[in-house]
Amino acid sequence: MAKIRHNNYIDTVVEISRNASEKGVVDLYTEDDHFTGRHIKVNGKDLCHFGTTGYLGLEQDIRIKKAAVDAIMRYGTQFPLSKTFISHSAYSELEDKLEKMYGYPVVVTKNSTLGHLGTIPTVVRDEDAIILDQQVHWSVQNSCQIARTRGIPVEMIKHNNMEMLEAKIKDLSSVADKIWYFADGVYSMYGDEAPIGRLKELSAKYPQLCLYYDDVHGMSWVGKNGTGYVISQYGELPQNVIVFTTLSKTFGASGATMVTANKDFYTRVKRFGGPLTFSAQLEPSSVAAAIASADIHLSDEIYDMQKELADKVAYCNACLAKTDLPLIEENNCPVFYIGTGAPAVGYNFVKKLMDAGFYVNMGVFPAVAVKRTGVRFTVSRHNQKEDIKALVEAMDRLYPVALAEETTTKNQVRKTFGLPLLDKGQSAPIKMPASFRVSVYMNTDELPAKEWDDIFKGRNVFDFAGLQFLEQAFGASQAPEHQWDFRFVLIRDKADKIVLATFLTKTLWKDDMLAPASVSMALEKKRLSDPLYHSSQVLAMGSLFTEGDHLYLDQEHPDKDAILNLFFQTLTKIDEELQPDVIALRDFTLSDDFLKAHCDGQGYVKAALPDSCVMEDLSWSTQDDYLQRLSSKSRKHFRQDIEKFTDRVQVEVTNDLDEGELSKAYSLYRNVWDKNFDMNTFAYPQSVFEVMNADSNWEFIKMYPAGGEKSPERLIGVMFSYKNLNLTYVPSLIGLDYDYSDEFSVYRQMLFQTVLRARALDFKRIDFGFSASFEKRKVGAESIQKIAYIQAKDNFAMEMMEVVQNETISS
Repeated sequence: MAKIRHNNYIDTVVEISRNASEKGVVDLYTEDDHFTGRHIKVNGKDLCHFGTTGYLGLEQDIRIKKAAVDAIMRYGTQFPLSKTFISHSAYSELEDKLEKMYGYPVVVTKNSTLGHLGTIPTVVRDEDAIILDQQVHWSVQNSCQIARTRGIPVEMIKHNNMEMLEAKIKDLSSVADKIWYFADGVYSMYGDEAPIGRLKELSAKYPQLCLYYDDVHGMSWVGKNGTGYVISQYGELPQNVIVFTTLSKTFGASGATMVTANKDFYTRVKRFGGPLTFSAQLEPSSVAAAIASADIHLSDEIYDMQKELADKVAYCNACLAKTDLPLIEENNCPVFYIGTGAPAVGYNFVKKLMDAGFYVNMGVFPAVAVKRTGVRFTVSRHNQKEDIKALVEAMDRLYPVALAEETTTKNQVRKTFGLPLLDKGQSAPIKMPASFRVSVYMNTDELPAKEWDDIFKGRNVFDFAGLQFLEQAFGASQAPEHQWDFRFVLIRDKADKIVLATFLTKTLWKDDMLAPASVSMALEKKRLSDPLYHSSQVLAMGSLFTEGDHLYLDQEHPDKDAILNLFFQTLTKIDEELQPDVIALRDFTLSDDFLKAHCDGQGYVKAALPDSCVMEDLSWSTQDDYLQRLSSKSRKHFRQDIEKFTDRVQVEVTNDLDEGELSKAYSLYRNVWDKNFDMNTFAYPQSVFEVMNADSNWEFIKMYPAGGEKSPERLIGVMFSYKNLNLTYVPSLIGLDYDYSDEFSVYRQMLFQTVLRARALDFKRIDFGFSASFEKRKVGAESIQKIAYIQAKDNFAMEMMEVVQNETISS
């Protein structure tokens, strides 16, 4: 079958960034002709600056600025030569001062991103393994992809989950010499810290464990000589630890440093560190600025600066404690994160704060999970206490306004982040519009059958009879991957007219469902011993068995915005009840801008699906008439690939299969499933086909070689077809004997016989579904590009899908 298009993780990131840019919260420019650190001008407005990562304000220190200017005048703007050959004059002085600061020799890098790219592939050997914290900085994760191409196992754990880390260490201990765990010392979004005490315990328990910390956000504002959070927790670094710190951000200059007590690690990176060897060195101005900053770090003045900042951080915490703002992590770090949940609330809140005179950052995907969007602000020595007090008061005043305008409550946000809930009086629920009534049913017995069919007649296998089939086929008696929780949603207006309808299922999806076939082939080998390996609980609009537009919305209703908002509120309640890892709303067209705008604001990201194929024109009366409606290219394909084989097969249609036929038909279905990795789902059990066989709405197109008996043993193809209210013919599944593919062109014959059967029954439409679009177009089907909107409550589910898509067969 033809390859399908696969969703690209980068497309998702770009799409979200574009949305944030359109809302005016990223891609901004300052308009100042000089900086003080306390204020910046954006869009003509002077704003209190609460977005810097220069927590000590050293970038404005006159001594550091003068040192940089003097170095330019003496040495020029750069020394364009690899440091491997020769370093410019100031480098040795910088390295000496840094060694005094840290107590260890350091490797100076152009920046931390290049430092990771140079260090990680150099110190991690082919016989090692890697475990990533899900929130470790992107630059670290990206550098680990190089190790993956060498066949080095790369795993991921949920953020700071030490139980999961220990389990991974145990799994990898028999296949790896060293097991590297990558984490941030202080995480850049929430300001929380790595659990270093627990990591010390694991290091003692598992000698294979090596720890690699990116501590750029822990630098300068804490620790002896300002050497950062991680080193402050260790004192003397063990041999199994590498720490990356920074000469930019709080340090006030440019560059980064690798620090380790392990001479082998140091020597390997120093002698050959990839881009550290082949890239240009730090500019003279940056080196001179770093030397001036190192002098400050080596003096007692650094402790006065740390104390001044700590006092302001404590003051900010005290101000926040007087409010019910959802501070995600309370500690002594100068990074603060106020959760907003859905991006729409975040956009609204940030804009209101900017209008009130405060510049803050917005935490968006992929730095945080889409549904865990929030406002990230930082406190620096530049900020005055009156600025901090004014910011917190503005947030306290504007936060509930932003929530209300986006129909969200404080407790909904708190549930998203796992924070204690407020008393009901402090977080009143959003009132449902009195003019609408929402009904959520758990089974079809409660569903109004006629009204449902009036809406969904002709749509795949989810007319009312189709829903009953799905309920019976995927019930509680099935294995976990085939147990579906159903929810049927109807919204009525004050005239009792249905204005929105859909159904949802919660079940297991394979994380690699839309990954490249090579990835799925590798994972299926692992699933031989662990059938549910790399799978996630997904609450999906529709189901894995059905395709097409599962959402009905009255597009002419004057209050359709309110209707859709009401649906998302209802979906939030279902989400809280069923607790899936991911929500997937599907299948939509790219042109639905109205739905896209709502999904963007609710924290859903667009994901490409394989093309869906439909045949709308079945009005022809003869085969010649049918052929004339095909394109010239399709007619040529028909004569070469279908017509010359037609006399070699015999076809029979039946409404039920005997026991032998059903068994053979199921084995043919498994033939197709075993080979089709382009859309990798769990194979349906035979019981699903038994339910199908007993349902009068299903029929089976059977194909045999011509000239012999029609026994189960001679069955070479079967199409499992659903008849939707005599309107749409739905060939849902197919079974093939690949031994006869060349001799009888079985798959193409089955497609053609499906067209003939639908026409004979006088159906108006054929819903061919996903995959094999090229072959289906040959018989007159039209391809329609489809998309889904995906929401992962925790980035881990989405990141694991990305990890899965990057796995190699060797891993």
